[in-house]
Amino acid sequence: MNRIFRLLSLSLAAAFILGACVPSAAPTLTTDQQTAVAQTLTAMVTAIPTVTPSPTLTPTPVNTATPTPLSEPVVIGPQEYGEGVNPLTGLKVDDPELLNRRPVIMKISNHQIDYQPHWGLSSADIVWEYYIGAGANRFAALYYGKDSNRIGPVRSIRRVDGHLGQLYQAVIGSTGGDVAKVYSYLDSYIPYRYFGDKYLCPGVCDDGRGYVFSVFGDSAALSSYFVNQGVGLDNPDLTGMAFSEQVPQGGKAGDSVWINFADAELSEWVYNKDLRKYERFSQDEHTNYVFKGTIDQNTDEILAFSNVILLKADHTMVEQTLFNVELVGNSAGREAIAFRDGKAYEITWKATNPEKPIQFFDADGQPFLLKPGNTWMAIMGVSTPNLVNGGEWSFFFSIP
Repeated sequence: MNRIFRLLSLSLAAAFILGACVPSAAPTLTTDQQTAVAQTLTAMVTAIPTVTPSPTLTPTPVNTATPTPLSEPVVIGPQEYGEGVNPLTGLKVDDPELLNRRPVIMKISNHQIDYQPHWGLSSADIVWEYYIGAGANRFAALYYGKDSNRIGPVRSIRRVDGHLGQLYQAVIGSTGGDVAKVYSYLDSYIPYRYFGDKYLCPGVCDDGRGYVFSVFGDSAALSSYFVNQGVGLDNPDLTGMAFSEQVPQGGKAGDSVWINFADAELSEWVYNKDLRKYERFSQDEHTNYVFKGTIDQNTDEILAFSNVILLKADHTMVEQTLFNVELVGNSAGREAIAFRDGKAYEITWKATNPEKPIQFFDADGQPFLLKPGNTWMAIMGVSTPNLVNGGEWSFFFSIP
């Protein structure tokens, strides 16, 4: 095609040149003249070199790098954790020998009877808080991967502690409880594995002041006491929880979590982006209106937890200050909201095995991945509403 175009162009050019050499009214060419022109054009065409098409170059394939798929998140648990890794936090412990024992649960007061600062909560792997009636709540702090030699103020035991003790194969320290209504209930779940006095120094011991808030515990000492009582357990199976540093997909903004058990028992967890943990703020013991950071007196630092979880469970009121909270045997699944890395996830919790930790599942039924570290769990009633305003979540304790 290029060659034909060139020939036509040359012909037109030749005609133009010839036309320019003679007047526009030139007479008709004679036979000899026509022959001369034809010979000239023929010579021009013959003189045009034959153009051989260049060979079409076959492009050399470029070695395009194969995209490297995003690495799979490193998941710790729910069955395999690695040597020396605490299955309740997903973190490696300083002393792996601590994992060859039963966890220790200490009952800690949070009711505002006089001024009661807390000791030892930041050393716990898991802390639960739950309603005990009459506008009060209580903490149950579990120590497994590390110990604390001052935990408290230690207070009385409740029925729900029997469920927690059985699920986590733990021993429990407290300052007593209702013998007829609580102890007999606990015997069905954790026989011989709870202590209810304040004269087991240093395991559970009054510091000499003789107040309701002057009893403190030592988790290592209490663990040794129960071993000597013949109820120790080497290498308990506490598998079931799953952890990953990678933030799960989905979720909603979860900047803060308000937890209200009663007017005098209101707290807030606020996500600290620098720490990548939630910090706890609670009402000032004297004013009930001013919120301050909840300080661990052992460290003089505000409580900071990697995960905050709201579990909704069935509550039955037996008396004003006596409740049954159903945890063991929840195989169908109940609602929970988990907060990690500034995000909120609506998940499900189960406790199918009576001697295995509570498990958490996402919307697809897969293990929900907690952030490695400590976890705070608030046990709310099943009718507790989820109030959400942007990234601020609020929960006001409610039972049917």
